[in-house]
Amino acid sequence: MKKTIAVLTGAGISTSAGIPDFRGPDGVWTKHPEQMNVYDIDAFLMSKEDREYSWRWQKESPVWGAKPGVAHKALVDLEKAGLLNLLATQNFDALHEKAGNSDDVIVNLHGTIGTSHCMKCHAKYDTAEIMDRLDEEPDPRCHRRLPYSGNMPCNGMIKTDVVYFGEALPEGAMEKSMQRITEADEFWVIGSTLEVFPAASLAPFAVQHHVPMTIMNMGSTQYDGIATRLIREPIQNALPKLVAETIAEAQS
Repeated sequence: MKKTIAVLTGAGISTSAGIPDFRGPDGVWTKHPEQMNVYDIDAFLMSKEDREYSWRWQKESPVWGAKPGVAHKALVDLEKAGLLNLLATQNFDALHEKAGNSDDVIVNLHGTIGTSHCMKCHAKYDTAEIMDRLDEEPDPRCHRRLPYSGNMPCNGMIKTDVVYFGEALPEGAMEKSMQRITEADEFWVIGSTLEVFPAASLAPFAVQHHVPMTIMNMGSTQYDGIATRLIREPIQNALPKLVAETIAEAQS
């Protein structure tokens, strides 16, 4: 029987691809809390030094050069089989896009490092272009020429589309996720501790709307008690297996 699956992914799916998490026992911010400033919007806006550090840190972090793992690719298979109606992610590493999932299903709840924008004129940029010239321009500025300003360059600050501390989530992200969950037959939580809100609220929301929930995570979460199924195996093994079983069931 064909069914639709709504999915929420967290750091666990990316740690399986070699990206260290931020909040776990060995997380980047657990060991180096001062580095949380990298994603602090006030520091970014107020200090050229902080902006340059933020850009350099992001370029040199494992997030920027990471490649999708087998778990990311399994979710591409699920979409190709016509079974995935939502891929909401708390990760901003753009690995779901790199793996091949479509913009139709992906909702980047915490933004994405894959794209950037000018904070003044809102011009859009591919982050890779900015990273390529970071040595020449460590505090990236917008070069878009503005006809209404005598064709002078905008010169606004450029920022990645990652949601920094102090910023709101992307407009409509939670609403789209909730709508897709209510239309799904199952809700899978993959590699999220379900501690960061408002994303974590999608778990009780799904159950309140009678959508059975699977939680696949190595550690326990506060919502384990309302899950229909708990999977504690490594994600790089468990998710491809679950996807293959789900596709086979849909085709039988």
